[in-house]
Amino acid sequence: MIELTVDAAGLARSRFAVSPLHEAVATLLPWGMRPAPDADVWVARARRVLRRHRDRLPLLSELALDAGGYVPDFLSPHPVGPSPSVEEELERVRCTPPERVLGELRALQDGRPSNGLAGCELPPAVRRAVARGGAYVARQAAHELRSYWELAFAPHWETARSVLDAEVERCAGVLARQGAARLFNSLHPGIRWADGTLLVESRFQITLPVPLVIVVPSLVATRPAVAVDPTRDGARPPMLAHPVRDKAVADTVIPAAPSTETAQLLGPTRAALLAALAQPASTAQLAARHFLSPATVSYHLGVLHRAGLVTRTRSGRSTLYRRTPNGSRLAGGR
Repeated sequence: MIELTVDAAGLARSRFAVSPLHEAVATLLPWGMRPAPDADVWVARARRVLRRHRDRLPLLSELALDAGGYVPDFLSPHPVGPSPSVEEELERVRCTPPERVLGELRALQDGRPSNGLAGCELPPAVRRAVARGGAYVARQAAHELRSYWELAFAPHWETARSVLDAEVERCAGVLARQGAARLFNSLHPGIRWADGTLLVESRFQITLPVPLVIVVPSLVATRPAVAVDPTRDGARPPMLAHPVRDKAVADTVIPAAPSTETAQLLGPTRAALLAALAQPASTAQLAARHFLSPATVSYHLGVLHRAGLVTRTRSGRSTLYRRTPNGSRLAGGR
């Protein structure tokens, strides 16, 4: 069990974030080998990409886990904002202080027996990289992560991010209406909030006070996980990942079919777009799913917006559209 004690000020500082690199690095954990049955296909495909390109990704291939263990945290830096780009996060990996890189690799080698983490011998490619210094390891890791991202994740990220953004917005609504205790208790059955302490089910044993918690929703994780600074320098708050499961993924990735009556009323294109907005989506996502140009999608969304059937909000660099209650009633009627 992991127990994180957070006072009222720390709770107020805690925040949610969507991290592209966290999702990529999460596939190096054991659940990358055994994704949930309802996980999207790109999650299961990521490890196959890693095996197929071992010569291009030697560090990542050797650091990936088949069973329990530790993946160094510098590979997925804590997001500094609510929705960093993958380029911003790759640059942070590249610029990781060498002493932190080497400290985390020592933690991998030595383990943390008191917390339930066993040590292990560093794999050959990792040892060779360490011999060239922590700065070299950071640069090589950033280079490999970029390749891994482009091979396995880039084509799917816009769709995945819309689901993760929707989960953050759900959490914001629970926090605003019902408070922090109800919010944390809504994330997953393995996460509980009680008397100022966040309890996370885990095979590791950790109890510590923390200044805040960064909460990251994940489509890769199959259960909650907490990243606690293994170098023990106290500089970083813990990052809590919770799984987003996942009717939402199917609704977001697979366009719903509109009813015949709705298609007759709105026209087939506008009806199909309205049906697809069971989950928030951007113009680019809708264009890709429906094989339409972004300009065509933008035009039809504008008509739906003026009719009061969809709303639009900014989310990072994108504008997300969603159905209004009237739009949902119309889309669901047959």
